[in-house]
Amino acid sequence: MKKNIKLAKHAGFCYGVKRAVETTKRLKSENEQKQIWVLGELIHNSHVINELSKLGIKTVYELPEGNGGICVIRSHGASPEVFEQIQKKGYEIVDLTCPDVKKVQQKAIGVVQQGYMLVIVGKPEHPEVAAIRANAQKYGENIIVAPDIDSLKAYETKIKEHKKIGVVVQTTQRIENLKNIVDYLTGITKELLVYNTICASTSLRQNEARNLAQESDLMIVVGSKKSANTTHLAEILKGITNTIHIETFEELKNYDEEILKAKNIGVTAGASTPENIINGVIKELEKYN
Repeated sequence: MKKNIKLAKHAGFCYGVKRAVETTKRLKSENEQKQIWVLGELIHNSHVINELSKLGIKTVYELPEGNGGICVIRSHGASPEVFEQIQKKGYEIVDLTCPDVKKVQQKAIGVVQQGYMLVIVGKPEHPEVAAIRANAQKYGENIIVAPDIDSLKAYETKIKEHKKIGVVVQTTQRIENLKNIVDYLTGITKELLVYNTICASTSLRQNEARNLAQESDLMIVVGSKKSANTTHLAEILKGITNTIHIETFEELKNYDEEILKAKNIGVTAGASTPENIINGVIKELEKYN
């Protein structure tokens, strides 16, 4: 059966990720004698991390004492304490926090400064969310992190007592999740301030993928299983059509049956998925013709 394979227009690197990767590579080429360190994975993609490693750019989770060089703050951002520690250890800082993530941090700080209890909609363990919380905590302790309504319900008494609630959202969250949480909070608060801080790239990517899924027998989402925006894409599309989530083209062989059955195949990818990985998947799919 001849396959109709369609790649989403907005698939692969978003602006913030592209900026982080290109700037880090340029830093190395312009500072060959200096060691470039990245504190935590620059983006959630092992292929990119390996590529940086081959260029001599080191990914670490704790900076060694006294080595010096340049320390890159990844696109997810970092806490004020981390910035202080880096400076104390004598490293030069290059802050590559995504501008959209910076905006969430500023909104979160503003909410706390105005006396609202802050609700951060997102995954507590995600580095972006941890950085948002840490930046807001400098100005107050009334902060809740909740990925969904069930998690938020544990704080219902506390929320009702405080009465004034402000909401910000992890940039890669699903809009449906935000809507559900806002609906829930509306019923138990006197004053509700909501900032929809889902980034434009995420919204655009999700909406386009939804439309593509509606005309596809099979959707293929390409990207790291550790990437929040990629896993959210897969979650959304699974509710529309048959969907598989892979990291590289090699995994396609595990889904031979689904691919052979499908006539219209849609492909999308997370914001941290390199173009060459996406192209590899398309080329492999074309072999099924």
